[in-house]
Formats: sequence, C-alpha cells, structure tokens
Amino acid sequence: MWSRNYFRDQFTPAVVGMIHLQPLPGSPRWGGDMKQVIAAALGDAWALVTGGVNAVMMENYHDVPFYPGSAPAETVASMAVLVQAVKTAYPDLMLGVNVLRNDVDSALCIAAATGARFVRVNVHTGAALTDQGTIEGRSWHTLRRRRELGLDVGILADVRVKHARPLVDRPLEDEVRDLRLRGLADGVIVTGAATGAGADPDEVAAVRVALPDCPLLVGSGVTSATVGDFLPQADGFIVGSSLQEIDPVTGRACVSETRTAEFVQALEAAARKEDTR
Repeated sequence: MWSRNYFRDQFTPAVVGMIHLQPLPGSPRWGGDMKQVIAAALGDAWALVTGGVNAVMMENYHDVPFYPGSAPAETVASMAVLVQAVKTAYPDLMLGVNVLRNDVDSALCIAAATGARFVRVNVHTGAALTDQGTIEGRSWHTLRRRRELGLDVGILADVRVKHARPLVDRPLEDEVRDLRLRGLADGVIVTGAATGAGADPDEVAAVRVALPDCPLLVGSGVTSATVGDFLPQADGFIVGSSLQEIDPVTGRACVSETRTAEFVQALEAAARKEDTR
C-alpha cells in the first residue's frame, strides 16, 4: 500500500486535475462525434499541464445516468481511446481512471492497456444507497483482479462518497480503517455531499487521526480560497469544478489554465505557511 511519503514524492504538486469527459458513445447525451470528445479531453489536459498540474484523472462524468455496476463495452472502449490520447500527448503525466459509477474492474483494464497509474473507486468496502440504487463494495475482487493483471496501480477509495449515503451509520473512523486495513486501499478520499460541494475539514482531521500514514485526499469542493483549510491533514486534492469555466462559443464547461495555475499557487502558498508554523 502507498505511504504518505510515497504519495508526496509522486504527486508534486499535490493536485489531481479532473478531466470530465464529454458524453461517450451509448450514453443518452452522446453527440455522435468522437473526434470532438477527444479534442475536448486534450484541451482540458493542456490547460491542466500548462497550469502546473502533473496528475490527471479521467472519468465518464457526462454519461449520466450511470450504470450501478459494469459499464458497457462501448464506454470502456471509448475511455481507453481517450486515456491513450492524453497519454500520447503528455507522456509524463500521472494518469488516473474512474469508470462511473463503480466499475473499477474496467478502470483496471484500461490502466493495463494504457499505462495509467491509479484508479478511483467510489464504493470499495461496505454498501451505499446512491442515485443508482444500492451499490456494494467489491474490494475482495478488485485487489485480486489487480494482482491477476500484474498491475502496479494505486487504488484511491472514497469514504462516504458524494451522491450517496451508507446503508448503516457507523463511526467514520471505523469506515476508513476498513477501507485501508481490510480493503487495502492505497489512498482514501473525503468528499462533500455532491459534486462541487465542500468537504468538512473536521472529517478530514478525523480520518487523519484514524489513518496516520495513509495518503488522504480531499475530493470535492476545494477552491483556491479554501485549500489551506485542509492542511496539514490532507496530502492531496482532486479538483474539477473549481478549475472550470464556460466556453462562450461551445457553452461547455472546460478547464481554465488560469484557474489551474491560481489553485496550484494557492496550495503552494498554504503549504509554505504550514511549514513555518
């Protein structure tokens, strides 16, 4: 499993920029033009890299409503093409994959085919009530599948993932210990209630106490103004919505190079401030 030191060495700066892929073939909002989807992904990747980010996660964000289990073949094939396109354009990027809503098996297979370095799984242990219905964690399968594929790929797992509620309330500390010690997650993600909603700094602090040497990421709602609120407990930040702006021509939410650079600078300034305390 990853340690905090390993995470910090690999993710510098400690930012995972999100590429919210445009609707993919087979999804209700699919527009029929794969070249446009690839161009949008490459444009977002350019903005993230130019803004100073060296780790990017790609997910089929616009494929709503999501499948609760395995995504269809056309989704997996499309995502493999898109991940490879970004990998080819930016070979030094640390790439991650999240196949929504919870298809970590396909994410691992995409990583095997493209060289992606990590995957995200929304429900890794336990069970959650989501807008897709009840989703059960399959850590027992995921860890064995990673071994079968011979992958050196990190597994970042959510605790109390957004757009969901656990079926049974348990102490947060118990949940995260199960994620790490029984689910063998390489890192734990804390989010707010929904996409763009801020996480609770008190929850982040509680997770840090429970898991002193586990990489801990804040996975939603972080902005340049709030990033310092989560230090020094958090090791990294998964950032999507706050880095985006609306393209006046296409009406599409796309990553802003300027907002990305501002976020990286705010994080670095906050980290320096923590170091002097």
